[in-house]
Amino acid sequence: MRVVAAMSGGVDSAVAAARAKDAGHDVTGIHLALSRNPTSYRSGARGCCTIEDANDARRAADVIGIPFYVWDLSDRFHEDVVEDFMDEYAAGRTPNPCLRCNEKIKFAAVLDRALALGFDAVATGHYAQVRTGLDGSAELHRAVDAGKDQSYVLGVLTQDQLAHSLFPLGDTPKPQVREEAAARGLLVADKPDSHDICFVADGDNAGWLREKLGTRAPNHGGAIVDAASGRELGRHDGTFAFTIGQRKGLRLGTPAPDGKPRYVLDIEPVSGTVTVGPREDLTIDRIVADRPRWCGSAPTAALEGTVQLRAHGGEHRATVTVVSVRDGSSSASPGRATGSPDDRVEIDLLDPAQGVAPGQAAVIYDGTRVVGSATIVSTARSGVPA
Repeated sequence: MRVVAAMSGGVDSAVAAARAKDAGHDVTGIHLALSRNPTSYRSGARGCCTIEDANDARRAADVIGIPFYVWDLSDRFHEDVVEDFMDEYAAGRTPNPCLRCNEKIKFAAVLDRALALGFDAVATGHYAQVRTGLDGSAELHRAVDAGKDQSYVLGVLTQDQLAHSLFPLGDTPKPQVREEAAARGLLVADKPDSHDICFVADGDNAGWLREKLGTRAPNHGGAIVDAASGRELGRHDGTFAFTIGQRKGLRLGTPAPDGKPRYVLDIEPVSGTVTVGPREDLTIDRIVADRPRWCGSAPTAALEGTVQLRAHGGEHRATVTVVSVRDGSSSASPGRATGSPDDRVEIDLLDPAQGVAPGQAAVIYDGTRVVGSATIVSTARSGVPA
């Protein structure tokens, strides 16, 4: 096959490209230029959008012995990922920009361009596995290395995208990948992993949002209110600086009546009110999500599986039901066909969760297989009035 290897400049994508070549594929390395001004993004080894990362990717391609090109997708990245990030926080939600980048950039824009140029697949250094199902379909599964598994941020991939995707590292623990990189003479063998958000230069999300949103911010201040007593415990400089479950940075000027630490329970951008309460009030066991994207067929019956609610969070046992917003029927209804992006996903957690925020992704699993992903709209706790 003719394969495009997306090379970020890190060790994982370099080894993935080398393995794709070893497998006999005709491999071309590409690096994605995602920043309109690379010096404004992460420096050092903390990100994946710097000039230095592009140079590291080029050197790795030279060692592997494959052609290398840079594809400029900075405008598309800014529109689909950066603007979405700002809009979501302005609306009081908590987005996952890495998931959105995979959906809109790496496995939409890149794959579309690759197929148009005559390539057959895109290979990346993600830790996940694509297997062939009993019906011949492509299935997305968790990686062997549970600590590095990235299937959560790939849960937005469709069946067609999975059929054109290669994840050469899914069967290998990370330490072995580094050893292999060193044995291949790749200079990125010991390069630290990227982390945080690549386009937030100093890791200060709140400060970055304050500067970039400007007049687009829904507010630049408001009250921090205690849920139980209704008392104002402090003031803030903008609701966009908060997420559900947050404790740090509240700067409460008045102690809570019960003396317990306070966490963000709710964010209301219009009034500028941030509601806080004790940790136990973060517990939820019901989730409603929308905009589902299925890795294959949508569930046609209530699914007893697991749900992951954070990129690095644990699994929660759950019952997942798909409800049509058009006719009100559910996947528990006999004979109902599902799969519309307008459907609603209702999740009942058997293992309660805490600090779950609207805007985050709920990724649904059946064993190690990823069923799909949906965006959280609301959460609730059984027996507690809405």
